[in-house]
Amino acid sequence: MSGDWFDVTPLSGARVALAVGDVVGHGLHAAATMGRLRTAVHNFSALDLPPDELLSHLDDLVGRIDRDEASMETDAGVVGATCLYAIYDPVTQRCVMARAGHLAPAVIHPDGSVTFPDLPAGLPLGVGGMPFETAELELAEGAQLVLYTDGLIEDRTRDLDVGMELLRQSLAGHPGRSPEESCQAVLDELLPGRPKDDVALLIARTRALPPDRIADWDVPLDPAAVGGMRGAVSGKLAEWGLSDLSFTMELVLSELITNAIRYGSAPIHVRLIHDRMLICEVADGSSTSPHLRYAATTDEGGRGLFLVSQMAEHWGTRYMPQGKVIWAELALPKAAEKAP
Repeated sequence: MSGDWFDVTPLSGARVALAVGDVVGHGLHAAATMGRLRTAVHNFSALDLPPDELLSHLDDLVGRIDRDEASMETDAGVVGATCLYAIYDPVTQRCVMARAGHLAPAVIHPDGSVTFPDLPAGLPLGVGGMPFETAELELAEGAQLVLYTDGLIEDRTRDLDVGMELLRQSLAGHPGRSPEESCQAVLDELLPGRPKDDVALLIARTRALPPDRIADWDVPLDPAAVGGMRGAVSGKLAEWGLSDLSFTMELVLSELITNAIRYGSAPIHVRLIHDRMLICEVADGSSTSPHLRYAATTDEGGRGLFLVSQMAEHWGTRYMPQGKVIWAELALPKAAEKAP
């Protein structure tokens, strides 16, 4: 039973989260702990936490697991675990990541060269007492991010530095190779027929959203601005060939912008993204959390977010250093589903 794992989680705004982790040891206890960590990463990802905050929550979880094991006087021992968590944004082509005692990722650049980013190592999960640090990279379209566990590069016959160099050599010099082909080349080069340790390997190729698939506007803190935004959005959807979604999107955006004007604060910013879904985002300067609530028949308001929840495939809130973003996603018509 393995304690190594990886995950890929879609996030709002066309972003994606990549995670890889390693729980020390084998057997039922390592597999159970891995399952708890993997579930926790899913839950924290749904909150759209930045990588350093997510690792801090995992660190607390592993500390609690250790204390629970000690209080029950089991012989499972102290949990040792590492993790790397990254978020890639195809709009900005930037990747922010943090690691907790985990090995540094590799980046295969479009020209076929390979580098290992200088990413603060952090302490393993469960040690506690120290904050985690993030690093931000700009990744060219078509670059490949390589996440892995130590079983891939370490064994009794070679040092860590030797394994890292073998990994670099197995990845370098093939600019047109797919992630699947890169994975196979790494496994063929570094792993024996019967590896003695667990291994997790994840290779993800970056993509970039063309600028003409993104539209944004600053919105005055004035209810009269809502009508103008409806016209601007309708024109952009016609340009994208998505006029069939105009009525629904105008209604959703009207509710979100009105909500920001009434209960938020300046600056208010609207962004539309035409990806595999049609995504709308309304950002404002307030961190007040919106709540979906039941509105009685005599209430004059309180139905806006309910309407958004009924019309959108998904919706939610993510927080920024200054303010928040409320977002909603609409499914594309079948003829427009294929994004670049």
